Amino acid sequence: MYIPKIDFQLMIDSIPFLLTGLPYTIGISVVTFLMGNVLGILLTVLGMLPSKVIKGFVRFYISFLRGVPGLVLLFLLYFGLPYQLSALTAACICFSLTSSAFIAEIYRGSIAGVEAGQWDAAYALGLPFGKVMRKIILPQAFRISIPALGNVAMDLLKGTSLAAMITIPDIFQKAKIVGGRTFDYMTMYILVAVIYWLLCVAIGWGQGWLEKYYLTRYKVKPEVKT
Repeated sequence: MYIPKIDFQLMIDSIPFLLTGLPYTIGISVVTFLMGNVLGILLTVLGMLPSKVIKGFVRFYISFLRGVPGLVLLFLLYFGLPYQLSALTAACICFSLTSSAFIAEIYRGSIAGVEAGQWDAAYALGLPFGKVMRKIILPQAFRISIPALGNVAMDLLKGTSLAAMITIPDIFQKAKIVGGRTFDYMTMYILVAVIYWLLCVAIGWGQGWLEKYYLTRYKVKPEVKT
């Protein structure tokens, strides 16, 4: 029976090469997370408007992009359009669109979790809708949504590995290159898995820091589980 072996020396020797793909992995993750938030907030606000047409479009957009696999959308953008997008552009558009659908639902739920009295008090002061959202509701909704947004950020980071399918030289693509050259995919995939895990640990640390920051700044009492 074949028992795969892990070549630790190959891991050590390959780390510098794999890390040359780190700017693509982190860069795509950061750009698409920020764009996903912008689009997600826009979709959330549009979904609150009285127009049935706009609400219908928002519901369709969210439903479609939550239901279509990211790899399918990535291939549609890169191979299916009548004009050729660059691999990096196609990846950024794909991950921004898919993440925006999930983020829109996160913000919708977070806004619903803001106390109704906040809306009443703001309107009683004569504040317009835009200012109420920007100054009062969204900051509170963001605090509520931090754990869920942290999960989206981790999923985006891991999802960028799909970009290797359209030749973007991220860390997963670099691992594939070394694996193909040495015929030791097991070692390289374990190494790249550890790198992704460490990056997700860093995101988790940032999420924890933000939660503590908001607890301290707004003096919010943490929930006590019984």
